[in-house]
Amino acid sequence: MVQNDSELQSWWKELREEGHGDKKDEPWWPKMQTCEELIESCTIIIWLSSAYHAAINYGQYSIGGYVPNRPSISLHFMPEEGTPEYEELKTNPDKAFLKTFTPQLQTLLGMASIEILSRHPVDELYLGQRDTPEWTTDANMLQASEDFRKKLEGIEKRIIKMNKDEKLKNRVGPAKIPYTLLYPSSEPGLTGKGIPNSVNI
Repeated sequence: MVQNDSELQSWWKELREEGHGDKKDEPWWPKMQTCEELIESCTIIIWLSSAYHAAINYGQYSIGGYVPNRPSISLHFMPEEGTPEYEELKTNPDKAFLKTFTPQLQTLLGMASIEILSRHPVDELYLGQRDTPEWTTDANMLQASEDFRKKLEGIEKRIIKMNKDEKLKNRVGPAKIPYTLLYPSSEPGLTGKGIPNSVNI
């Protein structure tokens, strides 16, 4: 029974009250009394810490690694009409734009940080993979894990197939850039794909 599992209830209390102390009293938190609440909560947590995190994290270098694509670190607001800065923007927009960039060292640190965060290490384990076959001896768990791994392979094949479908203009438009962010697997490095088995930050 979920409500009588003291370890589970302690974990849920810590997640709500320490992990989300600012939201701990919100009425939308599940009460964690039923298996359905446990399944739904674990599904959300696993989604956020795996596929959702990977889609956001491993796709950022292709955008944020190129400084002009990162207006969030611009040093200036858009100039107001009637100011000298506005006139410069009208007459020499390239010069005005370049003035908004961060200094070289700060830019380099930002680019390096994004590259490090977006890079898969050589020993990365991806969703559905285990580093040792002895992680359990339970035959049912081993079979469930193998079934899950096969489903992930099927998902990747489906994404690849959709990327080749010319009817899907968002996949094969003029730029011919395939969608890869939710590929379950990846090679090491800056690949823009792969869902690690855990968040490594």
